[in-house]
Amino acid sequence: MKNEITLQTRREFLRTTVLGSALSWTVPAFLANTLTALQTEAADSATQITTGKDATILVVLQMAGGNDGLNTVVPYANDFYHKARPRIGLNTQQVLDLNGEIGFHGSMKGFKDLYDAGNLAVVQGVGYPNPNRSHFRSTEIWQTASDSERIEKYGWLGRYFDNDCAGADPTVGVTIGNQLPEAFFAQSPKGIVLNNPQNYRFESDAHPKPGQPDMTEESYKKLNELEMSSPAPDGGPTMISEENSGGSISSLAAGMPMQGGRAIDFISRTALDAQISSDQVRAIAAKVQNQATYPGSQLGNSLKLVAKLIGGGLPTRVYYVSQGGYDTHTNQLNSQQRLLGDLANSTKAFVDDMKAQGNMGRVLVMTFSEFGRRVTENANGGTDHGAAAPMFIVGNQVKAGLLGKYPSLAPEDLYQGDIKYNVDFRNVYASVLETWLKTKSAPILGRQFEPLPIV
Repeated sequence: MKNEITLQTRREFLRTTVLGSALSWTVPAFLANTLTALQTEAADSATQITTGKDATILVVLQMAGGNDGLNTVVPYANDFYHKARPRIGLNTQQVLDLNGEIGFHGSMKGFKDLYDAGNLAVVQGVGYPNPNRSHFRSTEIWQTASDSERIEKYGWLGRYFDNDCAGADPTVGVTIGNQLPEAFFAQSPKGIVLNNPQNYRFESDAHPKPGQPDMTEESYKKLNELEMSSPAPDGGPTMISEENSGGSISSLAAGMPMQGGRAIDFISRTALDAQISSDQVRAIAAKVQNQATYPGSQLGNSLKLVAKLIGGGLPTRVYYVSQGGYDTHTNQLNSQQRLLGDLANSTKAFVDDMKAQGNMGRVLVMTFSEFGRRVTENANGGTDHGAAAPMFIVGNQVKAGLLGKYPSLAPEDLYQGDIKYNVDFRNVYASVLETWLKTKSAPILGRQFEPLPIV
């Protein structure tokens, strides 16, 4: 009883302070409204409540750590490729052929099935001018759609929210994970951070034996724990550690343009309210049963939850999920095989789920990684930070196939050991904004980029 009173007192205190000013964006507040609508018969139609049955949904999938594009979409017939990679280069038997010259990594059967079904577009050689090989800076460039020499305060999706989603439900953007991505940073903050609802449960249905911890309570406590490092040497924002196996990329700046505090405050408030209304969180996830079999991975579980929320009627236009581990400086073959297999199979399961729901016509999945890897393998059976790499676009309405030209691997065509980009990633963003989200891209991207014929 004492703990309950303390929790309620803390909650009321937060609601009446500056730090509590953003509580209306956190889990219980939006779920209270959403669940009221879900209780009506209209909610059973598995369409979004606020945006209507014809609204489109974008799912952004980050491949954190810098994926090696050359061993993902593999130029297996290219002599330059095999000379540069005598140990980790893949041969004809190790790829899934696309056109007699290139093929998917052999573990990506799920992607090959989507490609053959006309649901997958491969945008080749995507990057940006003056590429940066730092995980942090390059990720920031992709998240904010900035030029490499310019620092932007807000993310590209945050600017979309500011320009086109005024008055929308805070759940117009949902991140599955522990931290709001910089892509969501906005002048008028929207978007919520949502972890697996099972982790929000404060009391378990089965009472633990005396002396044993309540594992669901432990999960909640873990959700509230954020490992903080010391402040940056230059006096800049403190760094927050994020669960992400992508090597050094796991640490991201906590400073965010949000009234009422930094990302740490936002996450803590979200977790606090989530505990109090854990049954509501679980209720919306339980509204729809998944109709596909997902891998039991973090990515598989994230997309599984996204599918539930779409089917359950959450009024969301943009979902954001992440898969870490792509910083493959050593022993790349085994780790990339596992990661790419998980990526392809999880995405394929999500597509199957959306098709079974009847929602696939409304959903577009877009992948990105902050950079590719060097053409030449290193001495440790891996690859080092590079530049351009492929992006994947998945949906019923995509113009499937290979888009753009595969970058040249001839030594004279490389720049400091990196392949040169053929497509600016902001051309891809422009296409997604204009043809999928139905908005003008120039105010969001800062200038006009020619949209690619993706949709």
